[in-house]
Parts: sequence; structure tokens; C-alpha cells
Amino acid sequence: MQTASKKVITGWAMYDWANSVYNLVITTTFFPAYYAAITGLKNFPNGISFLGRHFVNTELKDYVLAGGFLIVAILSPILSSMADYKGNKKNFMRFFCYLGAASCSLMFFFDKDHVTLGLMCFMFAGIGFYGSQVFYNSYLPEIAAEADQDRVSAKGYTFGYIGSVLMQMVGFALVILMPDNPLPLKITFLLVGLWWIGFAQITFNTLPISSIKERKEKHHVLINGFKELKIVWNQLKDMPVLKRYLTAFFFYSMGVQTVMLVAIDFGIKELKLPDQKLIITAVIIQLVAIIGAIGMSKLSSRFGNINVLIFTVLLWIGLCIAGYFISTETHFYILASLVGLVMGGIQSLSRSTYSKFMPETKDTASFFSFYDVTEKLAIVIGLFTFGFIEGISSIRQSILSLVVFFVLGFVWLLLTSVKLKKEGNIL
Repeated sequence: MQTASKKVITGWAMYDWANSVYNLVITTTFFPAYYAAITGLKNFPNGISFLGRHFVNTELKDYVLAGGFLIVAILSPILSSMADYKGNKKNFMRFFCYLGAASCSLMFFFDKDHVTLGLMCFMFAGIGFYGSQVFYNSYLPEIAAEADQDRVSAKGYTFGYIGSVLMQMVGFALVILMPDNPLPLKITFLLVGLWWIGFAQITFNTLPISSIKERKEKHHVLINGFKELKIVWNQLKDMPVLKRYLTAFFFYSMGVQTVMLVAIDFGIKELKLPDQKLIITAVIIQLVAIIGAIGMSKLSSRFGNINVLIFTVLLWIGLCIAGYFISTETHFYILASLVGLVMGGIQSLSRSTYSKFMPETKDTASFFSFYDVTEKLAIVIGLFTFGFIEGISSIRQSILSLVVFFVLGFVWLLLTSVKLKKEGNIL
């Protein structure tokens, strides 16, 4: 196949521009900062009461977010099946986009008297974000030839980082104009939702709709997605390289995604960083992530995807160990910069590597549903483990525990590399 026109590729990448503000502004900066201020010991000296038990505030947030990911993992097969049946992945993508964006904007009403509302909005925003990603990712092999997939994938992440930094700067300006006031953070929640919906229209007006001939005629649509996951699972038995790669991806995703979701919490709780410095840190992470996404795309073309991923996971292991020992703001900024560098690259490269390992098929949604379910289950385990260890020990111990996941991912990447060499392939 040929790569789609520049207009289609740019339109696809613009969804990263639209929804990445959720990842940066909501999950990694403004919501953690606002949540910590609202749910801290000053307002809740005995912890937050939820379902008859008192929780450490960030522990509860991790559990709620993990619950959202579990819902997405369960829904993903159903959604991809319905999308294939109806032939309108774009409409399902649009629904989750609007769900996520509306949830972000409703966070404007989150305060100390409405903690449950804030947590539910946080969860549904995540469901909207990751639910739409199932369909967004499945477009990649449909619009880009294999030789261009690394470049196109990196372009999406790059657009996302640039867009989210711009939105971050808007929020930062509001915080500077109204210091020591929660209103700027709440206004930013509202703006994120509007940004997400607004720029997503470019994507929805550009991406193609499947022709009637390509649409699947199915019965029992609600269970077909799970049947297709089983089919993909059975196919993996005859694809040892892809099976090993997915196992590696499953383990290192537990670490990567968890770090991305809790890094700012560490700065708040352990180093007591104020909002302005947290925002600066998040901007640094996003800016170097652009360099990481582009840089790893170029490195993969020279050294191979798997070799670059192996090196990157080794860096993650070092970062988690270093995170356990850091004690100053300077250390945190340096570590945050390194996290950003490997964060963008490993996400972009993981997606395009999976796309290359996939067999030739028109059923891209099912294969990417399997990929997304794998990632979401990994995040559920990672977040739950992180929150549980923090609840019984400390957030530093939680950071250190993630090393186990990265080591397992590293081992399985090595096994993938060995199998590739035996088959005479280099990727």
C-alpha cells in the first residue's frame, strides 16, 4: 500500500495535538497539583474516606485511575468489534473524544466538598482518552506504508507534545496572573475540554470512513470482539516474535505508564514543589519528549527497533533506581528531563514496532484492540501495585518496585532479539 496524502497524515496527527492536553495538563500537572491541595492533610487529616475505608490521597487516585483503565480494557474488544461491524471507527472515536473532553471540563466544579465528583471526572476523562486511542491507533497501518510508520507515528507524538505544551503555557500564565488561587487550575480544566473537542474536528473532517465493502457482516456484535481477541491470541502461537514482543511490551508498559502518571505526585509529596515549578517540570518533560520521539525514530532506522527498545528499557531501570534516591529540586529536574527523553521515544517506537510485526490483515482494529488491552491491563497492574505499596510503605518504595517490571520487559526484549536473529530478521 501507499502512504496516504499529507493532508490525511496531518489530520490523523492532529488528534494527538487535540487529546494530548489530557495527558499533560490533566494527568501529569494540573489535576495532581489541584488534587493534592484539595485532598491534603489540611482538609482530610485522617485520609480520604471511600467505600468504608480511609486511603492516602494519591493511593486512592491511583486505584480510581486503575479502575478506569480496567473499564477501557473490558470495553475495548466490544468497541473494536462494533466499529468493524458498522464501518465507522471514526464515530466511536468521536464518542470517546467527547466523553473525555466533557469530563475534563466538568472538573471545574471539583472542590473539597465534591471529591467524588472530581475523581469520577478524572476516571471518565481517562476512559474517553484511552477509549478513543483504540480507534486512533488502528488507523496507523491503514494510512501509512510500513516503511513510513515509524515516521508517521513519531509525527503524531510530536504534534501531541507541541500542542500540550502550548495549552500548558496558557494554564501557566493563568497561575502567574492569579497566584495562590485555585481558580486558574479550574479554568484550565475547562479549557482542556474545549481544546480537545475543538482541534479534534480537524481529524474527524479528514480521516476516511470505511467503505461499505470493507464493513464486516456479523452477528452477536457484543461478544465478537472477545472472539477476535481469542483469534489473535491463537494466531500468536504461530508468531513467536510477536508473542515475545507483546510479553515484553506488557511488562515494561507497567513501568512506563505508571511513571508517567505518578511522577508529579512524587514531586508534590516528597519535594513539596509549588504549582509553578510543577508546571515548568511538565513543560520540560514534554519538550524533551519531542526530541526523544524524533531521535528514537532515527535511531531505530539505523540500529533496529528492538535494539533501541532494549537500550531504552535499560535507561528506565536506571531512572527508577535514581528516583528512589533523589532529594533535591535539581535532581528532580534532571530526572524529569531524562524521563521525558525516553518517554516519547518508547511510546512511539512501541506502537510502530507492533504495527510492523503484525501480519498483513485488513482487520487492524482487532490487532490494535489486542495491543491496547495488553497495555491497559499492564497499567492496571502497575498503578494498583504502585498505590498498594505507597499505602503500606512510601511513594519512594513504590518507585523502586517498578524496576521489577522493567527488568522483566528487558528480558523478554532480549528473547525477542534472539528469535529475530534466528529467523534472519533485523527490526
